[in-house]
Amino acid sequence: MAYDTARIRSLFPSLESGWAHFDGPGGTQTPRAVGDAVASVLTGPLSNRGTIGESEERAEAAVHGFRLAMADLLDAHPRGIVHGRSATQLVYDFSRHLSRDWEAGDEVVVTRLDHDANVRPWVQAAERVGATVRWADFDPETGELPTDAVTAVLSERTRVVAVTAASNLIGTMPDVPAIAAAAHGVGALVFVDGVHFAAHELPSVAGLGCDFFVCSPYKFLGPHCGVLAARPDLLETIMPDKLLPATNVVPERFEFGTLPYELLAGVTAAVDVLAGLDPDAAGAAESRRGRLAASYAALYEHEEGLRARLEEGLAALPGVSLWSRATRRTPTLLVTFEGHAASDVSRTLAERKVLAPSSSFYAIEASRRLGLGDGGGLRMGPAPYTDAADVERLLDGLGAALGG
Repeated sequence: MAYDTARIRSLFPSLESGWAHFDGPGGTQTPRAVGDAVASVLTGPLSNRGTIGESEERAEAAVHGFRLAMADLLDAHPRGIVHGRSATQLVYDFSRHLSRDWEAGDEVVVTRLDHDANVRPWVQAAERVGATVRWADFDPETGELPTDAVTAVLSERTRVVAVTAASNLIGTMPDVPAIAAAAHGVGALVFVDGVHFAAHELPSVAGLGCDFFVCSPYKFLGPHCGVLAARPDLLETIMPDKLLPATNVVPERFEFGTLPYELLAGVTAAVDVLAGLDPDAAGAAESRRGRLAASYAALYEHEEGLRARLEEGLAALPGVSLWSRATRRTPTLLVTFEGHAASDVSRTLAERKVLAPSSSFYAIEASRRLGLGDGGGLRMGPAPYTDAADVERLLDGLGAALGG
């Protein structure tokens, strides 16, 4: 069957507000099923994890279900799934864990394409131990991050290469498998920011060839938290500071304090919603990973159609500069306007109940490299619930804002 946007939109109570949401790259709207899952765990019998009584068993089931669901989504091992408050927190945690073994003269590679969450923690960790930071640059004319821009700054002293799977600002998707292969060739670990990527492309940690992959469920219909995936055997080699009585078992040794069981249940529900975006194609698959593959394929076709119409409409408007130009990229677009501040255009759109924020969205290095300073531009990103009418409302609002 064709992608049924009307059915999918009916899953999201917030859309009854009448707003057209193009702020998905900053966080999607939440399906009713996710809210119900959170409420059910939070208000039902609930205690700390254990095996005595229903309340303990429900907490245990929430943790187990979360690890299985995220393992299916990320093509990873359940014992390699780590929960965190946010992706930023997880990167900071693991930059501290890994840098404990660094020495002066060691090197870490970061890129100017990345969200600052996958830049500053590594820069600061390097500064603490006297390691050297090597910068891989992207081409501001094309938006591409060539693999050789990374390989050119690798050396036998490189300990970590931190790279995005998709730019949250301009959508560029670098060739992560090639970058990972080159990094592994010099003995470096590869830490991938998959926050924007996972909302539009079905991730495979094994396929990407990375050692660590972080993402944020609230970018793909879930609650606010972060997830890291890594091989269990790799996690076994990393010993974080922890409380004396806290477990030493992987992955729990990296999850400090009591887990938010209700949010874990919400993440599981979000993965199940994603797996059912195309019920006919997904219904033929035996595994949840198979259903996810079918649904992501349908989502890709849907979002590509919306992007094509949006780019066509933008090209017809006066004084619009499109900064999302890479050959392989997500449907997220960044634009600026001749004679109009992006923030003013965003406010004009909001008057029409169209939400498309303006900012650098924490991709501060990328915004500066594009010549946009710290202000960035207007970012527009479709989500599973975005429909053709939303796109037309956005284009009409932009035309009004620009005097077209």
